[in-house]
Amino acid sequence: MPPRHLALAVCVAAVWGVNFVVIDVGLKNFPPLLFSALRFAVAAVPAVFFVGRPRVAWRWVLAVGLVLGVVKFGLLFIGMHAGMPAGLSSLVLQSQAVFTAVFAALMLREKATRRRLLGLAVALGGIALAAVAEIASHGGGSAGAFALVIAAAVAWGLSNVLTRKAAPQDMLRWMVWVSAVPPLPLLGLSLLFEGPRADWAALSTISLTGAGAVVYVAWVSTVFGFGAWGYLMRHHEASAVAPFSLLVPVFGMSSAWLLLGEAITLPEAAAAVLVISGIALASISPRRAGARADGGAAGAGVPARTPLPPHAAVRAARTAARG
Repeated sequence: MPPRHLALAVCVAAVWGVNFVVIDVGLKNFPPLLFSALRFAVAAVPAVFFVGRPRVAWRWVLAVGLVLGVVKFGLLFIGMHAGMPAGLSSLVLQSQAVFTAVFAALMLREKATRRRLLGLAVALGGIALAAVAEIASHGGGSAGAFALVIAAAVAWGLSNVLTRKAAPQDMLRWMVWVSAVPPLPLLGLSLLFEGPRADWAALSTISLTGAGAVVYVAWVSTVFGFGAWGYLMRHHEASAVAPFSLLVPVFGMSSAWLLLGEAITLPEAAAAVLVISGIALASISPRRAGARADGGAAGAGVPARTPLPPHAAVRAARTAARG
């Protein structure tokens, strides 16, 4: 990866890490379900009128929009509103890697290697340590908020597998249209559970801080973040880009410490090391034994080969068969 792409990958991880601090700020201005509805509404409109339609079946857009937008973010925002710290949420949510592997095994028949199983076990140990530390520090009342964030990670894992089955070619276009699904269901749930009075009070007294939080989570974290991530994935192999997501809890916990004053205890720091190390072990493949020491063409500055999109691969196969 050239330096500008490395910088972009780190920038996206920082944006997503700081996003948890911004969510915490936004939840002080809006009820959680209303805040989540606003986030997706602002991310989708007016972008849907400019990016074009996604080249996937609409059932996948609807499915991921409901699972990712309504369930995952609804549970995450409610959990943080219930008292789950922003920094710890950024760490615990990374357990999605474990649930992604489980759903991939069930739905895609993917077989996990021993290395991946070991890494996921280490990550789960870190999550368990984080849970024990959080409950010990804040009492049994925090167990419910912790469980909500874990449930959000489960939904994220399922949405990852659904996205893989959909195989969108343009991640920015995909996320914009997925963002168009959750606003109305989330608004309906907000009116039902949070009440019209609470929603109107939040909207009628909106502050610059609240508006800024909505803009950040919608345009910076969602539109820019996923757009830039998709750009990197189109120019480099997934194995070169994906490990940068391990920086998200690093930025999340450090920014929560700096900006919100959240203390990082020794057990939480140990949990972070276990989670990040475990996910790294599970997701980063070792070099092949026969690989050149200098990295081959990629080491010589040639961009890594990007796999063909499904439709292009089919055309290439048919051409080869005719030739």
